[in-house]
Amino acid sequence: MKINNLEAMYKGWFVGDFIPSIYSTSDIEIAVKYYDCGDYEESHTHKIATELTVIIEGEAKMNDTIFRKGDIITLLPGDETDFYALSKVTTVVVKYPSVKNDKYISEK
Repeated sequence: MKINNLEAMYKGWFVGDFIPSIYSTSDIEIAVKYYDCGDYEESHTHKIATELTVIIEGEAKMNDTIFRKGDIITLLPGDETDFYALSKVTTVVVKYPSVKNDKYISEK
């Protein structure tokens, strides 16, 4: 048995083609992310990867749409979104494939 801690991972990402990683693979990335109320991630897109975000707790706004506990958001390659935490928020994010440098910040 191996034991690790999410706090030792980069921004909650613990599976994927990066270091540190619990399981290194180019097939998929998985993260558990925690946000405080008011946290913001600027608008971005991925050219190759599909990104799935599950709201585990709290409320967040993405592209002016409010999402709550249980909502699952699928972003296909080329879809653009930002992320604003309306409360404390916990998410699980799955991105596939795991492609380095596939995050493009919007020029808005």
